[in-house]
Formats: sequence, structure tokens, C-alpha cells
Amino acid sequence: MIDGDGVKAADRLAVADGFTLEQLIRAAGHAIAGVAEAGLPAGSRIAVWAGPGMNGADARVAAERLAERHQVTIFSLRGAKGPSLDEFPDAPFDLVIDGLFGTGLQRPLDATCREAIRRLEAGGSPVLSIDVPSGIHTASGAVLGAAVRAQRTVTFQRRRAAHLLMPGRLHSGQVIVADIGIPDSVWERVPAVAQANEPPLWLGELRHPSDAGHKYDRGHAVVFSGALEKSGAARLSAIGALRGGAGLVTLAAPRAALAGLSAQVTAIMLRGCDDGAGLATLLEDERFNTFVLGPGFGDQDKARAFAGLILEAGRALVLDADGITAFGAEPDTLFALRRDAAASRVVLTPHDGEFKRLFPDLAGDAAPSKLDAARAAAQRAGGIVVYKGADTVIAAPDGRAAVNATGTPWLATAGTGDVLAGIVAAQLAQGTPAFEAACAGVWMHGRGAELFGPGLISEDLPGALPRVHAEIAALRGG
Repeated sequence: MIDGDGVKAADRLAVADGFTLEQLIRAAGHAIAGVAEAGLPAGSRIAVWAGPGMNGADARVAAERLAERHQVTIFSLRGAKGPSLDEFPDAPFDLVIDGLFGTGLQRPLDATCREAIRRLEAGGSPVLSIDVPSGIHTASGAVLGAAVRAQRTVTFQRRRAAHLLMPGRLHSGQVIVADIGIPDSVWERVPAVAQANEPPLWLGELRHPSDAGHKYDRGHAVVFSGALEKSGAARLSAIGALRGGAGLVTLAAPRAALAGLSAQVTAIMLRGCDDGAGLATLLEDERFNTFVLGPGFGDQDKARAFAGLILEAGRALVLDADGITAFGAEPDTLFALRRDAAASRVVLTPHDGEFKRLFPDLAGDAAPSKLDAARAAAQRAGGIVVYKGADTVIAAPDGRAAVNATGTPWLATAGTGDVLAGIVAAQLAQGTPAFEAACAGVWMHGRGAELFGPGLISEDLPGALPRVHAEIAALRGG
């Protein structure tokens, strides 16, 4: 994914390689017209908003092409012939093409643009935006005062960060990436601000069961449970780990909870673990290679002690929920533990509230974009940060970052984050590198929700994972 600077760099490089701006504008305009015409009968009423820059130039070429079959009216922002934007009616059109501002917008929209957007919303016309919806900041996805809400957005060659980062993601609607002829040799010289979290990013590193392997080859994940009455979260994590691909999964719980847990689980094993001594004994078995600490755990003092022992032993750790909250008052203690345990692979999975507890200076209204905040947090923590939400960002200490491309609003329900912790742990247990393990786990989690559909609750997610595994296997050609 690229930002506005990346778009400008690509244009400059393309021109240096022999293209002209006129060629690029005409190619973009024809691509826009092709997308716009899909499903429109001849003679449709189309309004085109044309701004002063490249976005407006693209829009005018599209309007010229569309006028051959449709009734097209161009509304200009300023200084052009024909109707101006402040004359745009609130009556509906068959389509409105938004070409006011593209990737270069840095300031809030003025009163004329805000009023036009109000009228657009009142009229209820379907909208096709060019590059990014006008009013959306390309790099962060933020709304600059007001923004067009499009049903579709057509962009060129590469997605923009705002297409996946909220709230730009909501405003963009369906994103269509059109090819306008700029070769890959140009894009290879354009720095990406982040990757879209999709299988090509991690598929080559993902570990898979082999025909000659056995369950121990797939790792043994341990999920800690708190008291029996709060054990639902840990059980969700455990079944997420098992369905996620771990060869074996054990619930490590207070001995007083084991009898009750035994009535709740079958394929998941149980192990008594009341204190640090019990964990030390468990850590003597190196086959326990990955741990999930936090879901429903409760005891913050014990959580801090357990995290220290696991990291000291060099095991992989997914720290979630109560495990993160346990360090909220003293985050530097967690970061010091990580720095002192260089061999450990650590993944932190905070939602907004938990992120704010660990990284208060990186959260809030004055904070950097979610992408920048996650990167800074990962560098400070020395581990992978999965900053959860509708636009989950996965970041590594070395600066790598990805924005997830899967998921549905139905994931905003109790327990789905616990399942995610287990799925990520499953990838770690199988030996996938930490960044790729986190990316794969987040993608699988979102894809499972998409496959299940509306009405999803957390218990449904593990059952959707076999279909996700089948899709991944098909991508691998096996």
C-alpha cells in the first residue's frame, strides 16, 4: 500500500521512464469510465465532481468518455466553465463521480465542499470516488473535517493505506484497483507505507502439516485459565489454537478448576498450575513451546510473574487481555522482560483500551495514525504488536507493518479476541516466524468470520477455520 507521496513518486518515475502525464490521465479517465458504466443503462444521469488537480483531470476525461452514452454534468470546484460545485442539487443522480481531491489532500475541506457533501448525502445518489474519497487523508484514513462516503472507489495499480485504515475503509466502499499501464519496475522503486495483510505476505513462511509428520511436529500450545467461573475466555483461546493448527493444546489451570474444566473440553488436555513453581515444572518440558496468557486469567500479580518465567525460558508468548492489563501500570517492566529474553517470540494483542494502557503517549486524539502508533509500539516493546480493531494493524520492531484486509462487523462481539489469541498461538507453535504468525492468524480470524456470515458469535469462529485452512491449502497448490 502507498500514500500520497508514493503516488507522486510513481508518477515522476513513470514520466522519467517515457510516459507522459497526458497518457496517465487518459488511461486513468478511461479506467474510471469503464468502472462507472458497469450496470448503468444508456442515458443515465451522471454528475461528475471535478477538482483542480490530477484527480479532477482524471474525472474530466472520464466525463468526456461517458458523455458518449449518458447525460453528464460536470460540477467544478472553482474557476472552470459550467456549473460550480455550490450549484450541486440535492436531487438524486444515477451516479455521482467524486473527483474533487485525491491523494494529496492535507487540510480540512472548505465550506463549499462540506455543503456539497451534505447535499450529496441528502440526495442519496450512489457514489464512485476516484483514488480516495474526497476528504479522506490518504496515509492515515482520517476524515479531514468531512468526507464523501462512496459505495465504490477506483484506484490505480496499488491500494492506498486509507482503503484499509478506518474510517477511510468505511468511506471507500468496494475498492477497485485498475491497471493504467505503469510497469512493476516503477512500483518496485516506490516505498510502501505498509502491506495489505493477505496470503502473499506470509504464505511462504507459514508452516503446514506434512504427510510424514506427527502431532508433535505441529507444536504444543498452552493456554492459561483463571478461576473456573471465568474460564470461558481461556477455553475459546484453546479451541482456537487447536482449530488453528497446533498439534496439541493444553489448558493450564488452578487445580481447583480442573474438575469443572474436564466437563467442558475433550480434545484439549488439562494441567494443574497454581503458581510459579507449577509453571517452572511445566517449562521443564520443552515440547510446551508456545503460551497464551491473559484471557480470563484475572490475577495480575501472577500474570506478571508467569510472563517473566515464560520469557526467561525463551518460549513464544501471546499476551492478551488480562495479561496486558497486568502491565498497564508499569509497561516498562514488560518491555524490560522482553529485552532480557532475546530468544523469545512475543506477540501482544491489545484492543484500543489495552493499547492506551501500555502506550498512553501513542493513543488518543493527538496520537499518530494507527499505523504509525503500532509501529512505534512494536519498536518500544521489542515484540510483535497486533493493534486490534476493524482495521487491525500488525507491526514488528524492525518497522514492518500490515493492515488486515479481512473481517466483518460481526467480529465486534465478546470472545472473538480470545479466539484470535489462540489462532496466533497455533501458528507460533508450528514454528512460523512471529510477524508472519501474527499476520496469518489475524487474516484467518477475519476470513473465518467472512465465511460464517451474519449472526457470528465467538463460539462459531473455530468451526469456520477448516474452510479457511482449505482455502490456504488451495493457494499453496496442495
